[in-house]
Amino acid sequence: MLNIYLSNSFFFINFNKMKKMNYFNKYGFLRVSIASPRLEIANTEYNSEEIIRLSTQALIQGSSVIIFPELSITSYSCADLFFQNKLLNNAIKSLQKIIDYSLTNQILIIVGLPLKVDAKIYNVAAVVGSGELYGFVAKTFLPNYGEFYEKRWFASADELITKQIVFNGKEVPIGNDLIFQDSDNPLVKLGVEICEDLWAVKPISSDLALAGANIIANLSASNELIGKREYRENLVINQSARINGVYAYASASMWESSTDLVYSGHCLIAENGVKIAESERFVLESQLITADCDIEKVENERNKNSTFQNYKMEKGHRIVNINLPVNETNQLERYITQTPFIPKEKHTKNSVFQEIFNLQSTALARRLLHTKLSRLVIGISGGLDSTLALLVCVETMKKLKKSNKDILSVSMPGFGTTKRTKNNAKLLADAFGVEYREIPIVDSTRSHFDDIDYDENKLTVTYENAQARRRTHILMDLANENGGIVVGTGDLSEIALGWNTYNADHISMYNVNSSIPKTLVQNLIDWYANNKCEMELRNILFDVMNTPISPELLPNIDGETIHQETEKIIGSYVLHDFFLYHFVRNNFTTEKIKYLAMVAFHNTFDEQEITDTLEIFIKRFFNNQFKRSCFTDGVKVGSVSLSPRGDWRMPSDANYNEWIL
Repeated sequence: MLNIYLSNSFFFINFNKMKKMNYFNKYGFLRVSIASPRLEIANTEYNSEEIIRLSTQALIQGSSVIIFPELSITSYSCADLFFQNKLLNNAIKSLQKIIDYSLTNQILIIVGLPLKVDAKIYNVAAVVGSGELYGFVAKTFLPNYGEFYEKRWFASADELITKQIVFNGKEVPIGNDLIFQDSDNPLVKLGVEICEDLWAVKPISSDLALAGANIIANLSASNELIGKREYRENLVINQSARINGVYAYASASMWESSTDLVYSGHCLIAENGVKIAESERFVLESQLITADCDIEKVENERNKNSTFQNYKMEKGHRIVNINLPVNETNQLERYITQTPFIPKEKHTKNSVFQEIFNLQSTALARRLLHTKLSRLVIGISGGLDSTLALLVCVETMKKLKKSNKDILSVSMPGFGTTKRTKNNAKLLADAFGVEYREIPIVDSTRSHFDDIDYDENKLTVTYENAQARRRTHILMDLANENGGIVVGTGDLSEIALGWNTYNADHISMYNVNSSIPKTLVQNLIDWYANNKCEMELRNILFDVMNTPISPELLPNIDGETIHQETEKIIGSYVLHDFFLYHFVRNNFTTEKIKYLAMVAFHNTFDEQEITDTLEIFIKRFFNNQFKRSCFTDGVKVGSVSLSPRGDWRMPSDANYNEWIL
C-alpha cells in the first residue's frame, strides 16, 4: 500500500507523457523512501519478508534509498528477548537475506537490528546495497527514563572498542562516525543516527552534517503521547534546517505497539527546514512515503552559509564508499509551488503578512525618527506598488502615534494616466485621511521636451522616462519643502528586471517595497483589505488589485483604456518571481529553473512561453545590475533581497550568454 501525504504544500505529480529520466544526474534530485512496515514482534522471518516487499515497492517507484525503523528486523519491543541468542542469530540470518536481495535489486536499504559485538549487544542500523553490507551504525544515546529501558539490553556506540567487525568473512566498519559516500557521485553523502541520537542535547547528525553528510537517515521507534507528534515534527524540521540538509525520519508502525505503549508510524522527510513528505499515523497496513530530495539545493545552501563552513570539527569521520543506484522515472514526487514567496496555509499567511507589515512600518518609522523629520511624502498612482507603500505609511503613523495628515500623497497624472487609476489614488487618500495633492505633469514635461529639443510624437524611452523623472523631481522638492522624506514604492520584481527609470522611481529616501516581489505585493494588499478594512475601502483596494499592471507612460486618448500593460511586454510576473526566487535564493541553473517551471505551471503556460520569459528575465537581470549597484536603502523582509550592501553583489558588466538556454 502506497501512502502519499496530500496537502497544499506537497503532492504527487505524474506526467505520463514525459520520458523517463535520471533526475539526479540532470537536476540534482535524489528519490528517498521511508517505510513503516507491518511487523510481528520477534518474528524476524516475517519482518524481513515485509522489508523486502516494501523495498521492491520503493524500487518500482524509482527510489534510490529506503529507510526502515529502529530494530525493524526483530521489532523494537522485544525487551528481554534481546538477550536470547536465538533472536540475535535470526536477525543476522534475516539481514543476510536482505543483503542477498540487494544484489539484483538496485536500491540502498537502511534497516535496524540488534548486533552482538565483543560480548555486548548494540542497537544498530545496517546499510546494505548491491549485495554488500557497507557498514553498521550503532546507537549512541540510549534512553533509560520513563518507559524506556534501553541500557538494560544495549551498549552505547561510545563503548565500541573495535572499528571493524568481520561479517561473513569480510571486514565491515562499525561506529557512529560513518559517512556513506557514493563512489560515482561524491555529492551524495549519507549519515545515519538512531532515534534518541536526535533528541539528545547535541545530536549525532550535527557532527555528521558538519563532516559533509547532506542526507541524514534516522531509524526510530518513537511511541505516541499527547503532544509528542508536534514535538517530533518540529524536531525533525528544525534539525534539517540546522544541518542545511535532508532529514529522513522512519518510525515504527502501530504493529510495534505492545503492553503499555502505542506506536503510530509517524514518518517524515524534511529539507532545509521545510517538510516535504509525511505519513499518515495509526494505519493498519504498511506505509511507504517517497519524496525527491534536492541535493543540489542543499549543497548550494551550504556553500552560502559561512557559519556552517567555518565550524571546526572536534573529531574526524570515516568515509565508506557505496554504489548508490540512481533509477530513472517519468514522475517527480515533489511539489513545486508557483509562488515561492507566498506561504501556502491560510493561518501561516496571516502571521507572515502581519509580520511583513510590522517589518516595513518599523523600518520606515526608524528612518523618520532618525532624520528628525515629520512627514512622509509618497507618489500615488492608483497602482499596486504605491498602494502597498501607502498602507505601510499609514501603519507607520499608527506606530508613531502621529496623524495621517503627516502623510503627503501626490498624484501626478501624465500622458497615459487613466481615470480609473487617478480616481483610485484620490479615493485611497480620502479613505485614509492623508493630505492629497494633484500635480499634473503634462505641461511641465512638454516644457522639458522643448528644453532638450525633443519631438513628443516620438514615443521612445525618452518620452517615457522624462515623465518618471519629472515625478521624482516633484516628490523630492516637496519633501524638502515639507520637512519629509520620499517613500519609495518600487518592488523587488521591478528591481530585478530593471523595470524602473534610472534616477527616477529607481531612487527615493527610503524604499519600503524593495524586497517585496510583485506576487507578494498583490497578496499583501488582498490580506490587508480582508483583515483591516471596512467594506468601502476594501472595494477600492480590490479594484486596484484588478487593474492591469502598467506604468501608464504612453498616450491614452480616451482616458479609459490601459494600452501599455507590463505583462504583455515582459511576460507574467508570476513567472518572473518564480525565476527570481530560484535564481537568487537557490542558485539553480537556468535549465533546472525551466524544468521546475514546467512542472509548476504545466496547466498554465506552455514550454515556449516559459522559455521566452526566462530569457527575458536573464537578459534584463544581467543588464540592469548597474541600477541595483546604487540602489536606495530599503527594508529586507525575506530571504531574497537585491541590496548591494547586503545580499547581492554582482558586477554591472557581467555577460549573460552562458545563462541563455
